[in-house]
Amino acid sequence: MPYPSPPRFPSGPRRRTLLASAAGVALLAGCTAGPDSGGDGPSATARARARAAGDSEALLARYDAVLAAFPGLAERLRPLRTEVAAHVAAFSDGTTPAATPSGSASPSPTASSTPAPATEKDALASLAAAERTLADQRARALLDLPGEPARLLASAAAAGAAHAYLLTTGGPK
Repeated sequence: MPYPSPPRFPSGPRRRTLLASAAGVALLAGCTAGPDSGGDGPSATARARARAAGDSEALLARYDAVLAAFPGLAERLRPLRTEVAAHVAAFSDGTTPAATPSGSASPSPTASSTPAPATEKDALASLAAAERTLADQRARALLDLPGEPARLLASAAAAGAAHAYLLTTGGPK
């Protein structure tokens, strides 16, 4: 009588496990730093919030430019634009307009100095690229922040990555 073969399980961790672990490590790294752990504590946090607010404002301006050029995309882009506006408010909460840097050393990846795309497809691709670039930038920056500001930045980075996905895959219509 032959024995049944054992069930086959993939060797190594699954992709979901790795992503969850990486996100957990990133959040823990942001959470372990206390307010007294570094010399730049509050001022570094204030600078990070001001930069994040400015980046979100620039991204919001891009959404507005695309919506002005392509009103047919309004239904699709409205929920994403609303979230970006909420990010502006969240990062601006507790900061003053003077805390926003007047000129940064490197231009924002979402700056709207580029001409408007010619087609809806190009406009969506442009927004997706801006969201992806900003999400990656925020994911790197959150490692230098303490607890709550790191969680806020991680949340905005995750939302930006989701927006990029929705913009490139056809998302809600």
